[in-house]
Amino acid sequence: MIFFIFTLILNLLVFVPHIGFSHGGAHRWILILGYSFQPSELLKIAFITFCAAQLARTKDKVGTLKHGLLPFLGILGIVAAILISQPDNDTFLVIAVAGFAMFLSAGGKWKHVLVMGLILVLGLFMAASFRPYVKQRLTTFINPAANSMTSGYQIQQSLIAIGSGGFTGKGFGQSVQKFNFLPEPIGDSIFAVAAEEFGFIGSVCIIFLFLYFMISGLKIAGRTEDSFGRLFVVGTVILIVSQAFINIGAMVGVLPLSGIPLPFISHGGTALLITLAAMGIIFNISKVKKQT
Repeated sequence: MIFFIFTLILNLLVFVPHIGFSHGGAHRWILILGYSFQPSELLKIAFITFCAAQLARTKDKVGTLKHGLLPFLGILGIVAAILISQPDNDTFLVIAVAGFAMFLSAGGKWKHVLVMGLILVLGLFMAASFRPYVKQRLTTFINPAANSMTSGYQIQQSLIAIGSGGFTGKGFGQSVQKFNFLPEPIGDSIFAVAAEEFGFIGSVCIIFLFLYFMISGLKIAGRTEDSFGRLFVVGTVILIVSQAFINIGAMVGVLPLSGIPLPFISHGGTALLITLAAMGIIFNISKVKKQT
């Protein structure tokens, strides 16, 4: 509880002058001793930890409206209010997906998850109505060629990079699109660069590595007897994998563009640090199970 509240306060600090700072119209970072830090990344793990503890404590009552769905919606609503205000809709989306997976794993009912999914979809349409950039992302996704030099520029350049990689790729370090063509080549667009350099074979290998990571993580969860540990592993694994496939899907044009980095691969201090810290906890959970 304390850790979760602490991260919520950190995320509110992004709106405080001289502490938080904005970039591209988004308030997502705070300055600590001259270093920038994105508190929403820490909120991901805090949310998973808090929800795992709450769901493990509720146990058989998770499937009820009073002790299961409503408290979970309350927690998710608080997170949504803060992240959407920044705005950081993409981070909220992966947190929601991880939360749904944990809710189901704890014994939640499918009909409750469907209700939450419906609320999420309605929220997306409302965001598109009140936030022009969300609507622009959706229209670009539907017809990326319509604005090839503005909102559709990134997806156009990404598809050029992926297509030019062919079957085997151009070779390590030989990408052309990453030089002054593809936006954020070491961040959001890193998969397109990898596809250009390593081709179809390399792209498929990256996807299979994430699938293997998911299967291995869920196996660890399945072998874990402690409810909190099992739910934490499920939430963390689904969060990382959903983030990966949202990023990859955006780069190949099957999902709307997002600002989500590719876990373990994209350059980014806060995201990588928090992801590796979460992996350390999962390894600890796995090790404890093996010793018992």
